[in-house]
Amino acid sequence: MAASRLELNLVRLLCRCEAMAAERRDPEEWRLDKYVGALEDMLQALRTQASRPAAEVLQEYARKVDFLRGLLQAEKLASSSEKALANQFLAPGRVPTTARERVPATRTVHLQTRARYAGEMRQELLGTDSAGERELEVRKRSGVAGPRPAAEKHSAAELDLALQRQQQLQEKLAEEMLGLARSLKTNTLAAQSVIKKDNQTLSHSLKMADQNLEKLKTESERLEQHAQKSVNWLLWAMLIVVCFIFISMILFIRIVPKLK
Repeated sequence: MAASRLELNLVRLLCRCEAMAAERRDPEEWRLDKYVGALEDMLQALRTQASRPAAEVLQEYARKVDFLRGLLQAEKLASSSEKALANQFLAPGRVPTTARERVPATRTVHLQTRARYAGEMRQELLGTDSAGERELEVRKRSGVAGPRPAAEKHSAAELDLALQRQQQLQEKLAEEMLGLARSLKTNTLAAQSVIKKDNQTLSHSLKMADQNLEKLKTESERLEQHAQKSVNWLLWAMLIVVCFIFISMILFIRIVPKLK
């Protein structure tokens, strides 16, 4: 069934919102929020439309719109850790919005925001560490005793642990992207193999259908000829029988009175 005008407009606006979400925006940017609100209204209208798409398609549209709304709400949080935590609970789309996309745009946006929030958390940690170093330097210059060596070792250990966690998070993100690429490649190859087999089966079926049609035409012609021959022989046999009966009756009529 062809897509309605409302569905086409929803897909276009959804692609625009996904492109805007993938870019770095100014905190005072308001257009994306308005666009997502318009998407929610269009999705609600599409659900009540008579020529609405399939339930799976509507569910995928709703999933992407909810992801964009959750992404906007996560950006309004105060700290990077809260943003990263909220971002982990978001569910991106499973199917590309347009045929040109090989990977769903919301999935790419999800990975980008996770990496950005991880980088912001790391910058916050490094910024705190830099402030501590500046404070230590001021204390040394002013002659004030700095922190004890045990405290310095504890701070360094905490910083190393935080950096190690961030590195593990980035490695996990890279592994997920690599796994996604491998899965996409595997699915593409599998789809190509299935399509190739289906094409071969369809070609074989068409060839067999053509052969059966030719055989059916040949047998029909033979049956028609046979039927015509049978009718001709039967007609001649009936004519011969009628003639024989007629001659027999004449002979019988002529012979019987003479016997009397």
